[in-house]
Amino acid sequence: MPIYFTILFVAGYFILPVFIIILTQKVSLLRKTGAVVLAYVFGLLLGNTGLFPRPSPEFMSILGNRAQMADHQVQLLFEQGLISHSDVIANDVARIQNTLMSVVILLAIPLLLFSLDIRKWIKLVGEALLSLFLAMVSLLMAVFLGFYIYKDLIDEPWKISGMLVGLYTGGTPNLAAISAGLEVNPDTFLLTHSYDMVVGAICLVFLMTMAQRVFGLFLPGFKVKHAARIFPLETMSEDIDGFVGMLDKWGILELLKGLGMASMVVAVAGGLSTLVPKSAEMVTVILTITTLGLLLSSWKLINKIAHTFQLGMYFIIVFSLIVASMGDLHNMFHIENLHLFGFVTLVVIGSMVIHVFFSFVFRIDTDTTIITITALTYSPPFVPVVAGALKNKEVIISGLTAGILGYAIGNYLGLAIAYFLR
Repeated sequence: MPIYFTILFVAGYFILPVFIIILTQKVSLLRKTGAVVLAYVFGLLLGNTGLFPRPSPEFMSILGNRAQMADHQVQLLFEQGLISHSDVIANDVARIQNTLMSVVILLAIPLLLFSLDIRKWIKLVGEALLSLFLAMVSLLMAVFLGFYIYKDLIDEPWKISGMLVGLYTGGTPNLAAISAGLEVNPDTFLLTHSYDMVVGAICLVFLMTMAQRVFGLFLPGFKVKHAARIFPLETMSEDIDGFVGMLDKWGILELLKGLGMASMVVAVAGGLSTLVPKSAEMVTVILTITTLGLLLSSWKLINKIAHTFQLGMYFIIVFSLIVASMGDLHNMFHIENLHLFGFVTLVVIGSMVIHVFFSFVFRIDTDTTIITITALTYSPPFVPVVAGALKNKEVIISGLTAGILGYAIGNYLGLAIAYFLR
């Protein structure tokens, strides 16, 4: 593939997310939709309109579950007349995409964690931690149930189980990290997340409209607590998607500092991965990066670097764009993939039902239950949105606590469950 095409190809993946972020900042409807969802839409359009070459059926049968092959192997197949020149280019494109995916997700994880102060959040709310624990137990019960129902109906159910645990504890960043650690096929990743967005959108409407009345039939009402802490936490929640100021002179210096620290973390993790068997390299990298990111977040010099969370989210948007552009939209509607849709639906709805039952047993109030489900299923940026729909901004405290702790432990829990079910 010509070098100029490679440069344009790579640059496009980093430039388009900037325009996506600008759109979400300027247009109210798109802001509510979210940059990650927009990245998926743009990615699917790029990947399914013939702009990128697709491997032929013959090459796909040779690839199997692999996303790409080594250059020398592809060249040999081409010389033997088993694949076409278009297949060679498709393999080059896939290699670049996979490399970019690995780089951006490895940089995103520490950047997302640097700005967190886990000790502060643990001290804030006792009931939120209980609700978080009950949510985790509910999620694991639903995932285990789904695994044993669908394990013979879908490919690599243990990997999908691990991804779903990560997705519903820390959102897209954890899903992306676990998929990288488990080396999940891009189509499987895209299908899982796409089905999640379909089911999740329906459940989000329910949480914002009917859930308070329905759950209130058998859960206690919310009691006002921690009133003095509302303002600073509400302000922080508004900054989660705050990309303004990142590209001024001071903001760029802060971004370079954060990116430099993240690069050092990735380098250390890469070095440690050389000490383990090849099959465990990526898992080692992900867990090392997560651990170092959390440890460094307690160091004020690192914790106070501005815009690290937003830069991490930018890389998540880049990652989402790449993955979506690799996906084949036709696969989503194949009958055999409906089992995966069933698995995702069971986990989302099943974990919610079990969580509400546990909240009834332990007398967790309606609003705390709803906001914990929101924080884990949809990630912290949705917390103030749902809190507003509940007309109870005080639950922002509980929601952010659950969501941020979910970010912190999601990678560990997701990978652990995946290998337990393997």
